[in-house]
Amino acid sequence: MRVVIAGGHGQVAQHLERMLAERGDQPVGIVRNPGHVADLETLGAEAVVLDLEKASVDEVAEVVRGADAVVFAAGGGPRSGPARKETVDKGAAVLLADAAEQAGVGRYVMVSSMGTDRADPDSDDVFQVYLRAKKAADEYLQASGLDWTIVRPGRLTDDPGTGKVTVGTLERGDIPRADVAAVLVSALDTPSTVRKTFDAVHGDQEIPGALAAL
Repeated sequence: MRVVIAGGHGQVAQHLERMLAERGDQPVGIVRNPGHVADLETLGAEAVVLDLEKASVDEVAEVVRGADAVVFAAGGGPRSGPARKETVDKGAAVLLADAAEQAGVGRYVMVSSMGTDRADPDSDDVFQVYLRAKKAADEYLQASGLDWTIVRPGRLTDDPGTGKVTVGTLERGDIPRADVAAVLVSALDTPSTVRKTFDAVHGDQEIPGALAAL
């Protein structure tokens, strides 16, 4: 399976690329910084240098053409301002959806965020701007003709992955980045996750079984 990952140098993305490569899939990470290419290659992934804040739909479609799926794991970063929440967390996610449709790639897995449904519509707080941007990207994807899955992880940690989660509509919780990546792999493998949106936090269910039960 060839999987193109937007935000290919992010921490979740790197876990995902390693997991896919280890089982014989072909991960392709889109990165903005040419200096990150070697990091992805070390993980067993192909790297494509492309700035999703400046690229056209045609340029992204060329990258994803022939893939079995795309994964959006990009983000403006915790220290970025409101403008990059719009251009990356929303704009790049929308761009990837449009490019996937143009290239005939039907499968799209989105890394979103818990709390998007509770975003304050009026607040200028950067985190609320982020939640609104993620919500808008999710809604755009849900209205598309793609076979989408939206994964909304809780607070991300660097703890070792456990392979166990709780999924559904949840209030709060933490989850290791490695387990988020494992959820993404399982979502790609589980047809019943198509057109499903769910929260994911650390729990006591093995990941494949938890997703199969959605």
